Amino acid sequence: MIPYFHVDAFAQRPFAGNPAGVCPLPAWLPAAQMQQIAAENNLAETAFIVPRTGAEYDIRWFTPAVEIDLCGHATLASAHVLFTHLDFAGEQVVFHSQSGPLHVSREADGRLTLDFPSRPPQEMATHPTGLTDALHATPLRVLAARDLLVTFNTEAEVLALKPDYARIAALEYVGVIATAPGTDGVDFVSRFFAPRVGVPEDPVTGSAHSTLIPFWAEKLGKTELRARQISPRGGDLWCRLRGDRVDISGYAVTYAKGEISVGKEAEAVGSADTGGVQ
Repeated sequence: MIPYFHVDAFAQRPFAGNPAGVCPLPAWLPAAQMQQIAAENNLAETAFIVPRTGAEYDIRWFTPAVEIDLCGHATLASAHVLFTHLDFAGEQVVFHSQSGPLHVSREADGRLTLDFPSRPPQEMATHPTGLTDALHATPLRVLAARDLLVTFNTEAEVLALKPDYARIAALEYVGVIATAPGTDGVDFVSRFFAPRVGVPEDPVTGSAHSTLIPFWAEKLGKTELRARQISPRGGDLWCRLRGDRVDISGYAVTYAKGEISVGKEAEAVGSADTGGVQ
């Protein structure tokens, strides 16, 4: 049996934020087995964590379709599981990942803060072919990092987007971030579409804020920012730019915990599969 936790990240109550699966393991299962578990869970991401020593763990993330190189909400959820359910003693945990070491700190008010790489976007001289048709809208600006970043004048325009997911998936980027200025104390809003990796619209996307934070920090001339992802579930994020790193803070709540049964042969697999962790 594999322990399993279902956590709503970037939320202060169930049924909000972004749900993530978290599976603590003594050693890696085969990648194909972890992919099957993620597909069965059918959440945007399932995180698998394996202890190193002390306050350090290895972490890998799988969508229902593929393994990915960086995921914010499932990292937040993994830290929440350690702090809340697995008697983790410290105030900071380090996850080793494809994107390098990722620190998560527990704040006095209960928020968790991700220390993530900054991925500033670069302006594109021409829009990718098919982007306007994919969005059914024409953005003000188009920039690119790992994901495409498209900007609009107002929150209402971002809310009104009805993207063609097949055409979004045909673009050669992990996902498309749509963003605009926020209102009522929120500096910026966003939505994130990633059908290419099996996530049509992600409820709240920590990794997208690795790109959003440096973009809006430069545009607004400040390094402390409030953000809201305006998906149907929605989520709130507290953000800070620190040179080539970003801080992304939010709350998390446990929705369910239990066990996954995958058969004794899979449970017995040792650490032969170490792919994806550096």
